[in-house]
Amino acid sequence: MNLLSILVKGGILIIPIFVCSLIALAVIIERWLFLRKARINARSFILQIKSLFLKEKISDAVVLCKRTTAPIAKITKAAVERYNRPREEIKEAIESAGKIEIYQLEKNLGILGTIAAIAPLLGFLGTVTGMIRAFIQVQNLGGNVDASVLAGGIWEALVTTAAGLAVGIPSLIFYNWLQSKVEYFVFEMEENSTALLDMLIQGGGSTDEISNE
Repeated sequence: MNLLSILVKGGILIIPIFVCSLIALAVIIERWLFLRKARINARSFILQIKSLFLKEKISDAVVLCKRTTAPIAKITKAAVERYNRPREEIKEAIESAGKIEIYQLEKNLGILGTIAAIAPLLGFLGTVTGMIRAFIQVQNLGGNVDASVLAGGIWEALVTTAAGLAVGIPSLIFYNWLQSKVEYFVFEMEENSTALLDMLIQGGGSTDEISNE
């Protein structure tokens, strides 16, 4: 008996569990690729920006931000473009850009967390429906049944439970792993944003023109 034939015995609830597994896999791959692309050495990046800023090469700093695919780069760009503005305006620009980047980092994680929660519940629902089906057969046959008569309901109960857990457990593991990566990015952004703000305030006298293209 192969895996497909076993899953077929799980009944109709195997379908939503299978759909959940596909969605979870897609989210995990998409988030992993996104976070991998966003990962840079933030400290080194900020030092490059500081070096350009001290040389009054503000437009070069903006270009570097545009070429860097990382959350800290987008926050830095928003701040550097307002380097000669009041402190509060620069701070607001950093906070606004930070909120957008946090949203992008957390995108679709809620879907993965929901699947981690509902997949086992769908499996348990299959357990209940399978046992109901088994006892209905017992009642219809007046109690004169053997194991083969109950097999269908028991199969449904066990297979859906196993399938739900098989989807829910990895989804929960990957959800927590990805969430920890996001939290590190957020911490990194907050830490470097403070240093960036101080740097811009201290060097706010630069007059190089910023390219907004």
